[in-house]
Amino acid sequence: MSASSLQDRLSEVQAQVAEAATQAGRRITLVAVSKTKPDEDVMAAYDAGQRDFGENRVQELAGKAQRLPKDIRWHMIGHIQTNKIKDFLPFVHLVHGVDRRKVLDVMEKEAAKLSRPIDLLLQVHIAEESTKFGFDAEELLDVAQPEVWAAYPHLRPVGLMGMATFTDDQDQVRREFASLAELYEKVASQLAPLAEERGASWDTLSMGMSGDWTLAAEEGSTMVRVGSSIFGHRQAPTP
Repeated sequence: MSASSLQDRLSEVQAQVAEAATQAGRRITLVAVSKTKPDEDVMAAYDAGQRDFGENRVQELAGKAQRLPKDIRWHMIGHIQTNKIKDFLPFVHLVHGVDRRKVLDVMEKEAAKLSRPIDLLLQVHIAEESTKFGFDAEELLDVAQPEVWAAYPHLRPVGLMGMATFTDDQDQVRREFASLAELYEKVASQLAPLAEERGASWDTLSMGMSGDWTLAAEEGSTMVRVGSSIFGHRQAPTP
């Protein structure tokens, strides 16, 4: 795809997200999912004003972060392997998929070595598919207890993330997003003050991808992850 075609596609998505944000009366951040895309595609989007990019492969994120402009905000959106945390943490702006305590344990250890705070989203399992990851509602309420975070002084919970079931049933998708938005509000009373104490804000509800982000926006999303609508279909990974 030519740079101008990519930029046209990006502009269209940006306009759609801006309109959805206006309709919803809230900020909605567009994360351009650039996984498997070459540097020149990222730069075409960058030159058109895009700054938030999502990657799910550690080697690819680290490589691009070191080669490309330093004001890009890199989002780690893939399932997290604890043995790879040390490799992406130095470069990441926001970690989307924190789905178990072990990830928090290892992230704290590595963040302490970097002497920097790490912003993260707690991933919640809202889909019917067993292949998706995340805390269930009860586990989320447990991990939202402020005393839990005493063990993680370098970590800042700034919101939740979840993925809906891959289905054509829009009512089901909408229900799943609504359930996540309800949990986001429910744990805010505990996690918002904690985030603020640590110099951050509890302000991110990351839900919605290329196929369902408009429903997510209607149900409370403040961050959507869009890839194929901008970059087209996947290519071979770039190290």
